[in-house]
Amino acid sequence: MKLNLKNTFSKELPADPITENTRRQVPQACFSYVIPKKTAKPMLLHVASSMAQALGISEQEALSKDFLEIFSGNTILPNAKPYAMCYGGHQFGNWAGQLGDGRAINLGEIEHANKRWAVQLKGAGETPYSRTADGLAVLRSSIREYLCSEAMYYLGVPTTRALSLMLTGDKVLRDVLYNGNAAYEKGAVVTRVAPSFIRFGNFEIFSSRNDANTLKKLTDYTIKYFYPHLGEPSKEAYVAFFKEVADKSLEMVLHWQRVGFVHGVMNTDNMSILGLTIDYGPYGWLEGYDLGWTPNTTDRQNKRYRYGNQPQVVQWNLYQLANALYPLIGEADGLEEILHNFSATYDSKEQKMLASKIGVFTNKKGDAKLLHSLQELLQAIETDMTIFYRELAAFNTVAPLKGLEVVKEAFYSLEEFTEELKEKWNLWFTAYAERLEKETLPANERIEKMQKINPKYVLRNYMAQLAIDASDKGDYSILNELFIMLMKPYDEQPEFSKWYAKRPEWARNKVGCSMLSCSS
Repeated sequence: MKLNLKNTFSKELPADPITENTRRQVPQACFSYVIPKKTAKPMLLHVASSMAQALGISEQEALSKDFLEIFSGNTILPNAKPYAMCYGGHQFGNWAGQLGDGRAINLGEIEHANKRWAVQLKGAGETPYSRTADGLAVLRSSIREYLCSEAMYYLGVPTTRALSLMLTGDKVLRDVLYNGNAAYEKGAVVTRVAPSFIRFGNFEIFSSRNDANTLKKLTDYTIKYFYPHLGEPSKEAYVAFFKEVADKSLEMVLHWQRVGFVHGVMNTDNMSILGLTIDYGPYGWLEGYDLGWTPNTTDRQNKRYRYGNQPQVVQWNLYQLANALYPLIGEADGLEEILHNFSATYDSKEQKMLASKIGVFTNKKGDAKLLHSLQELLQAIETDMTIFYRELAAFNTVAPLKGLEVVKEAFYSLEEFTEELKEKWNLWFTAYAERLEKETLPANERIEKMQKINPKYVLRNYMAQLAIDASDKGDYSILNELFIMLMKPYDEQPEFSKWYAKRPEWARNKVGCSMLSCSS
């Protein structure tokens, strides 16, 4: 198997001069060279064929021993020099200092069809940034990351990708709920792919250390390869760079809100400089529509990363990036203007997005009130977000009082409907019917557009947990089935209709199905 491997990041940016793989602070360097840990008995569980093709890897090559050895970390390509990135970050709003790739090892960049892809192994062993951890990953978290990366891609959400999922043959000790009950689990490695894995935290670490020299090198590199249209390095180019990162980050979180995705751990070290969803840990999709829901047990008390707060957190994280870039610019006006405009721009785009979810594609007076009323009703009784919006496409303006019947599958308990609540819903459906009559789009075209905006299938946590439980017993059929289904999330796919269902009651409070820890 021949891969066109490049090493622009490690060739053009300063390296850690110490090659010993020991936990330590790494100053004035963007990365440290490190060799993946050899695995006992690697076994390929799944390959994302479209990602393999994008890298120039054929279906036959993906099943080869070479592929198994390279992407389990057992074989280092002749011209590869694996490394772990150095970065810092704000975690839950507090500066955490140096973090870095604690369990990710970058193999380099693969160039194919005029595109360059950074490739890294997650779970391939310790690095200088592993702190007290072992740098390994377990099957449980690896299945969640592998499935979700690709599910988000097919949903149309900007995301890092996954290439392969492998068992290592090793046992890994993990405390799932951080409650002192550690147990051994199956080890695994996910190969992750993206144009770049550079994060906000890569810039923050050098700014925090007053290392303007390395900060400039990293920023210039990032612009050269990922924002080349901004031209040569200058104060104006740096401000324009920040503006594009802000715009991409806004679009990313807008997509999250559209499909009901909650990241769960939006620390600045988990924010991509390319506006990609990165680091799939304790994520989840809304089951009951709840602006206050977070899937992260660590965030249970303050709910900083709750669904309804994600846009505000993106803006807060952008403030931290602006602070990090400030030493290169020396003046705050341009950065402050971009940050000031973020909220207004988001609010405008959010209203347009929410309107499109209900089939409204023009702007009329009263739309904001109609949308706000819907948000309140969706939270007044436990309502499945995905099913509600999907079923709403079948609403008939001629019979608005049958609206509740149209979307009844979205409600968890019809018995909880009071007469007062029914009346509120009927009033809303009547107003909704009147609003739809003002649209010029024929009903069949409206339905078609709504079905391309509102997915039928998302990766609910209970579904991922079923795949994990079966895979842990050596049965990968659910993993395969979910992967195939999630490649066409907007299609009806009647053969997968059993997955178009609300969260079952048994999953309401089950570990892995409701809230998850950062080890998930």
